[in-house]
Amino acid sequence: MFPERFSNKTNGVTPRRWLLEANPGLSSAITEAIGDKWITDLSQLSNLKSLAGDSGLQEAFHKSKREAKVSFANWLKTTSGQIVDPDSIFDCQIKRIHEYKRQLLNALRIIVCYNRLRENPNLDVAPRTFFFAGKAAPAYQLAKLIIKFINNLAGAIDADPMVRGRMKVVFLPEYNVSLAERLLPASDVSNQISTAGYEASGTSNMKFMMNGALTVGTRDGATIEMAEEAGEENMFLFGLTVEQVQNSQAWYNPHWHYEHEPETRAALDLIFSDYFSRNEPGAFSALRDTLLTHGDHYMHLADLTSYTQAQDRLGELYANPGEWARKAILNVASSGKFSSDRTIHEYATEIWKAEPCPIP
Repeated sequence: MFPERFSNKTNGVTPRRWLLEANPGLSSAITEAIGDKWITDLSQLSNLKSLAGDSGLQEAFHKSKREAKVSFANWLKTTSGQIVDPDSIFDCQIKRIHEYKRQLLNALRIIVCYNRLRENPNLDVAPRTFFFAGKAAPAYQLAKLIIKFINNLAGAIDADPMVRGRMKVVFLPEYNVSLAERLLPASDVSNQISTAGYEASGTSNMKFMMNGALTVGTRDGATIEMAEEAGEENMFLFGLTVEQVQNSQAWYNPHWHYEHEPETRAALDLIFSDYFSRNEPGAFSALRDTLLTHGDHYMHLADLTSYTQAQDRLGELYANPGEWARKAILNVASSGKFSSDRTIHEYATEIWKAEPCPIP
């Protein structure tokens, strides 16, 4: 009835907290390269684009990332006793636990990687540490089951000497801002893998980008705008589009993927065999119902192969430190739009019609 009353603005995050304070190493490298005006005008980060191929800046980027990873590993060991390898890829998904955000898809991808290493222990892949964090709504039973499944997956991998030192899963408890301020600067990979069409915007994707993590994501939420700013070639996009999701939900059959994709079938069979719930037979039967019996509403299986292929491409890039740093720097340089300063300015000028109020 009143369309003029509704307007949307892309979210933003505050760079003073999520870059300047949380990541002093990278912040110093940025300031040394382009000056400090970016602190109050994040669009200034675009000046880094012409320097992305500079070996000195790339070296400074790698140095700040390594220091952040060592710092996080030391903090984690002190606070929880968990030991992680700072020389592994820090592969992260931190957000509210929900079916559409697809932490379960990430877990299935990890099982595919696990099966590959079990079949071929000599597989030449960089070690990875997979971090999850987030909370589920109190009554959201399936989300809580997914948390349990990820923790059981972590335990099974830790107990397997065949993959020890090559992959590790960590579910970080009690996720909060203080934890995020430590983990984001240390992250190499950001998983933004919601079913296309379900994410309104997202902000963790912006924080990761600002801190030089490379995004593996669907074309959903603000990740679409991030790709427009940084270029799709500097991200790892995969999976169905919004239109493809909408057009296929009426006829989508997850059993097709189970029957025709060997790695998908092997991953699911491992779950259904109680491999990850040996002392609790049937503990994860609800996952079978979600993925197969009830039709896989959020289309995990439809995107699993594409997701795994995107992660394979990312692994190949990681073997080239210079090119990895170049793409990461370009992502930082393209993150200026996602400052909350810009969001608030747009609200003030375009919606509230508020005039600036200078303070002498």
